[in-house]
Amino acid sequence: MCRSSRQLGDPGSQTRIPLFMQAQAGCQRSLDQLMRHHEGLVQAVVRRQFLGDLSFVDALHAGRIGLWRAISGFDPRRGTAFSTYAWPAIMRHVWYAVKARQRDEHSDPMQWPCPHPLTLDPADLADMEALHQTLRALVRRLPHQLHQIMVAYYGLDGNPPSSYRQLGARLGLSHERVHQLHVEALVWLRHPAHSQALRTLLHRHTLADYEAADALAQRWLQKRAGRHGR
Repeated sequence: MCRSSRQLGDPGSQTRIPLFMQAQAGCQRSLDQLMRHHEGLVQAVVRRQFLGDLSFVDALHAGRIGLWRAISGFDPRRGTAFSTYAWPAIMRHVWYAVKARQRDEHSDPMQWPCPHPLTLDPADLADMEALHQTLRALVRRLPHQLHQIMVAYYGLDGNPPSSYRQLGARLGLSHERVHQLHVEALVWLRHPAHSQALRTLLHRHTLADYEAADALAQRWLQKRAGRHGR
């Protein structure tokens, strides 16, 4: 039975399981409700992605296709945040549209091949969950304000990602200052002293990888020192 629900609470919560199952079973009302609720996620992905000659409107269209595919393949009973699951699917379809525009192709994005299907075998799902858990644990180690910014900016709590301006209004900071703190958090997360477990999972554990991350941190520190007159 196709039932509408206003309860779109925490990702993976019991109130959301019927809505996803109804959408996956062909309930257009449930699908429309989920698509509307996660429109902000599509816009967040598009705002953060290189579009080349692709228009913003076309990028949104491609992103919504990715969102639709994510809704079709998502299993809320696993406890994974939907935004975590859907983000790469949306990003992938936007990137397909960008590449198609570069090649001057005009085929329907619905027909493009997907090199990384959303239906994963148990081993792939286990690897993905291990990666997500390691990333969340690493983000939790950030200083409090940097942690707040990273969680809200990327929607790591399951809510739609926030823009710099939205975060600034929430924290009483300018959007430029939020951007600076976001960069600071990224540099902290990339530093070899903090990211060992994550780099191991991503197979980015070589000396060259560590030297590159350390060089990035040093450049940022030098820039920061110059900005503060030191």
